[in-house]
Amino acid sequence: MIIRAALPSEFAEIGDIRVSAYQADGFLSASSRYASTLRGLGTAGDGHILVAVADGQILGTVMLQHWPHAGQVVLGPDEAEIRALAVAPGGRRRGTGRALIRAVTDQAASEGIRHLVLCTQPDMRAAHQLYEQAGFHRLPERDWSPEPGVTLLGYGLILADRQ
Repeated sequence: MIIRAALPSEFAEIGDIRVSAYQADGFLSASSRYASTLRGLGTAGDGHILVAVADGQILGTVMLQHWPHAGQVVLGPDEAEIRALAVAPGGRRRGTGRALIRAVTDQAASEGIRHLVLCTQPDMRAAHQLYEQAGFHRLPERDWSPEPGVTLLGYGLILADRQ
């Protein structure tokens, strides 16, 4: 498996992987308005999309988004946000998510980002474990609600030691 920058010709497939992975795990309903946002994240040049590829197939994807284009959880120019981590069913149990988190963290550190943050749904327990194993810690002060009835949990990782 290799991790590399996504090609524009892959954006539609990446969007499909994101939506199908979130739906398969019950984190996105078929009628959710967030599906179109999830499909388009980073495709307008407002983030860096990475993909994990093996045998010519995209197994998973993650995005790094910098301030001021990042979401609510990013507070300034020395921070960036991890968004839209998704692994296709065929890429699971192969270390794909772990490899993507490592690659996006390394990229952020190489770009001088001091603090890497992310938001996750409370029920995404496998993702929480993955983030915690990578050194992320809960940031309850960064929890937020994008709409009534939806709460996102904040996590962060200080990158100063990696630069």
